[in-house]
Amino acid sequence: MVVVHPLVLLFDRYCRSAQHYIAKIWATLTISMFYKLEVEGIENLPPNSNPAVYVANHQSFLDIYTLLTLGRCFKFISKTSIFMFPIIGWAMYLLGVIPLRRMDSRSQLDCLKRCVDLVKKGASVFFFPEGTRSKDGKLGVFKRGAFSVATRTGAPVIPITLLGTGELMPAGMEGILNSGSVKVIIHHAIEGNDAEKLCSEARKVIADTLILHGYGVH
Repeated sequence: MVVVHPLVLLFDRYCRSAQHYIAKIWATLTISMFYKLEVEGIENLPPNSNPAVYVANHQSFLDIYTLLTLGRCFKFISKTSIFMFPIIGWAMYLLGVIPLRRMDSRSQLDCLKRCVDLVKKGASVFFFPEGTRSKDGKLGVFKRGAFSVATRTGAPVIPITLLGTGELMPAGMEGILNSGSVKVIIHHAIEGNDAEKLCSEARKVIADTLILHGYGVH
């Protein structure tokens, strides 16, 4: 990533396709050693040339690793402290991950503005609308930030349901990796100009899928 970064900044500053390709290989090889991954609905992913707002439930630290295997150039949002982690934090910086200071309203506003700007310039963004990892495995309330970005840019919302990551590495127990498998379900795009309605529709799609597979929701 470091070697190609100067060229990325010159020719692909916003999408950073080369960096994401490296991250996909890294994540795929890492995951293959520890758990089985199944992806359903891959045909619902728009091409990298079409900016979109992706949203998913958040159960585990493994979620981002898992999502990187999809090979899409979306920009995650992460709390600033994660950028201090050796290797992982450096890779996040090179990928263009968006830093966020939690409980800082100014940082939250700047983060959303940056997301809008990225989408308008052709990049995609990824949100965990619950705002943090679920402590009990149940789907939490969705915040509207992701959906306001979608309405302000006209980008479609792509809901994604993650199944199994919480059992493999529960929130707050990052030193443990249980055996098992993970399933990623990519749903059809949702479009509209009402952020509240988009939020409700996306959450319902993910909630219904979680319930169907035996998970709970709040």
